[in-house]
Amino acid sequence: MSAANHKKKSFKSELGLAIAALGVVFGDIGTSPLYALKESFSHEHGIHLDQGAIYGILSLIFWSLIIVITIKYVFFILKADNKGEGGILALTSLVTKNERKSKLLLFGLFGTALLYGDGMITPAISVLSAVEGLSLITPLFDPYIIPITVVILIGLFSIQKYGTATVGKVFGPVTLLWFIVLGLLGLFNIVQNISILAAINPYYAIQFFASHSYKGFFVLGSVFLVITGGEALYSDLGHFGRMPITRAWFIIVLPALILNYFGQGAFVLAHPESINNPFFLMAPDWALTPLVILATFATCIASQALITGVFSLTLQAVQSRYISRVRIQHTSEVEKGQIYIRFMNNFLMISCVILVFTFKTSSALASAYGIAVTTTMGITTLLFYYYLVNTLRWKKTKAKFLCGLFLIIDLGFFGANLVKILDGGWVPLAISIAILTLMTTWRKGRHILELRLKHKTISLERFIERVRTEDVHLVEGTAIYMTGSLQKTPYALYHTFEHFKTVHKRMLFLSVVTREVPFVPDHLRTQTIQLTETIYAINVFYGYMEDQNVPKAISGLLLNDYALNPDDAVYFLSKEKIFATRLPGMALWREKVFAYLNHNALDATTHFHLPPKNVVEIGVQVEI
Repeated sequence: MSAANHKKKSFKSELGLAIAALGVVFGDIGTSPLYALKESFSHEHGIHLDQGAIYGILSLIFWSLIIVITIKYVFFILKADNKGEGGILALTSLVTKNERKSKLLLFGLFGTALLYGDGMITPAISVLSAVEGLSLITPLFDPYIIPITVVILIGLFSIQKYGTATVGKVFGPVTLLWFIVLGLLGLFNIVQNISILAAINPYYAIQFFASHSYKGFFVLGSVFLVITGGEALYSDLGHFGRMPITRAWFIIVLPALILNYFGQGAFVLAHPESINNPFFLMAPDWALTPLVILATFATCIASQALITGVFSLTLQAVQSRYISRVRIQHTSEVEKGQIYIRFMNNFLMISCVILVFTFKTSSALASAYGIAVTTTMGITTLLFYYYLVNTLRWKKTKAKFLCGLFLIIDLGFFGANLVKILDGGWVPLAISIAILTLMTTWRKGRHILELRLKHKTISLERFIERVRTEDVHLVEGTAIYMTGSLQKTPYALYHTFEHFKTVHKRMLFLSVVTREVPFVPDHLRTQTIQLTETIYAINVFYGYMEDQNVPKAISGLLLNDYALNPDDAVYFLSKEKIFATRLPGMALWREKVFAYLNHNALDATTHFHLPPKNVVEIGVQVEI
């Protein structure tokens, strides 16, 4: 292939990734024009609708997009990748490798838990705000806004099991059309009042605060809605890479958003009565119906991005041992990241439906929106500081200056959103605290369980010595013992050995290790240690984004002159029954929660894709 053809093919590939990124990465931030400006003038803020206020809020919107999204996320945060993967959990892994502080880990986990709250609210507010446009076509739709929203949400979650491979092909083009329409609508109205572009001057933002004092500060809670998709840029880094995301932002997304917000401002200046729904009302009458339809498609795509993000986040949390195992279904043989988690899907669907019935309007839901995302953004800034200092070796003064500027803005948005807590902001916070509690309880509970089981067995070295020296009956075949540590004899083996003095001729002690990287290359998948002529210790390595298929990983593994066939082996697993006690460890109620989670966790046979007919489970009762 010639250099010219290769360059042409590379350009087409990058262009395709940039367009695809529109549908997944920018869906959330791209649907904010539906409700962000109107919420800034909601009656609760008490801001009088005049030119000064409109210019001031537009200036705040413009500089929020520039400073928070463009400078903070695009120029800086996107560079903090963990082997190509982004997101707050990936950043936490990067930071805690060099900074062994439990507080940083806790911050990262809390930020992760907050994203679950965001994943519940985003589909609800996005779809509801789009469907509300139907009432502008005819008031006959008013009684059906909520039912239609619920039907769309249920339909959206129902198709998740089929994967995003097929429908994903239309996400990018539809979202591209959405951004083109955003830009053209805005441009059409800006031309009617070109002076509206003067609001780019930060003077108007400063003047707005000076004129409205504390009321102006609280408006930041609504202005923040324009940047709520910022974390998605970072979370979806691994799907597309930094360059396609950056190009899509500068070439398409940023210009379209700025044009639309300023177009709404120009329209509201000429038609103050339109402030209740400026996005739809600024469109020509003939375009209203197709715009509502397009907005509904766009909000479903925006919701899809958050749903997929929650699936990926759950996979990372399972592999990092922060939550119990759940059934994970891979929906594509080509793309590793395309997964479906039925439990999480149903949980999100029920949560979204409850939120719609509870809050009833997008304006009411906006009160619950923001607090979770502002907190996550602040935590990302704090973790990024440690990344700059410990990983990139920045001087602390330089890192403090940069992150200090970001944090001041984050805290400003956070403070403005605090007033929303009583109006619904407590919902995502309560959900996040509950999820954080479950994550830390599971992590600590597993640690306590491993300590308790250590006292019920002996070292692997001592066990092998006993097999050599004692009168032991050898059974034909290969036994694979799944274990968390290759230093200790698996309890399943030690328990049966003590009773029957019987072991298999060929024994493999297999430990699954999750690396702090997204993916592990196939040639580094396994590590084999020969302990005796017929006894081996095997480490199987996975990244936190990978499916842990053990038989596939060890198939054909050479053990001297023997090629391992996983289907011919017998897998031995320990099955723990946990009893909560007042022994040192956790609070009794947390131990009971852990016991319940452990009992209902996905069994190891399914999680590791072991052949069920070849699995033997040995029960063990443990007090924690």
